[in-house]
Amino acid sequence: WQPFTPFGAKGIFDGAALVFFAFLGFDAVSMAAEEVKNPQRDVPRGIIGSIAIATVLYIVVTLIMSGIVPYEKLNVTDPVAFAMRYVGHDFLGSVIAIGAILTLLTVTISMMYSLARLLYTMSKDGLLPRFMQEIDPKHRTPKKATFVAGVVSLFFAAAFPLEILAELTNIVALSYLALMGLGLLKLRKTMGPPRKGEFKVPFVPVLPLLSVASCVFLMLQLQGITWIVFGITVLIGLLIYVFYGYQHSALNQK
Repeated sequence: WQPFTPFGAKGIFDGAALVFFAFLGFDAVSMAAEEVKNPQRDVPRGIIGSIAIATVLYIVVTLIMSGIVPYEKLNVTDPVAFAMRYVGHDFLGSVIAIGAILTLLTVTISMMYSLARLLYTMSKDGLLPRFMQEIDPKHRTPKKATFVAGVVSLFFAAAFPLEILAELTNIVALSYLALMGLGLLKLRKTMGPPRKGEFKVPFVPVLPLLSVASCVFLMLQLQGITWIVFGITVLIGLLIYVFYGYQHSALNQK
């Protein structure tokens, strides 16, 4: 591991911005808050615990890979499988490659679960068409919202190369996390501190401001084409909000 940071601080930040998507999906736990018996206790534990376990595993695997394979040779699409083949374990490399493909399916399911319930919740307020409120009578899940989430995901998967898609996923996630931090500050100002039994973020306003600053910093490390695609999608979202969501919002009518 000499040198330990061959590309310096810039390499660390560029890498953090690029691999941020590896930490997505944990927030899907919060989408199930209405289905948890004690959400104030169990949802934070689920999110923080899963992130902590995954982070430790990421670090251990990365240290092992960069210890047995020169780092400049790891710039491949299947680094773990490549590392196994590099040291002569071809069969293990094939098994890991198959496992990686199956793991991608679980991540996709997790994100689809989150997106469908997000669309369902927004449609309940009227920000999106109300047909997405429909619940499957047998499984009690948002059926049409799941279909819409699938169509949107299919379009982006077919229209953009994997590298751009990964960065687009990162910049969207970072932007909504930054907006959550700003929204929290706004809610604390207009509605005051949470009442007993409600979710409460500690260390306000320090923690939300740190979150916004770190998210914006990582967004600035991404390439220009990602910002262009991101800007177009944000514009489409704003048009939907201005010409439909704002007028049909139940909260706005109140």
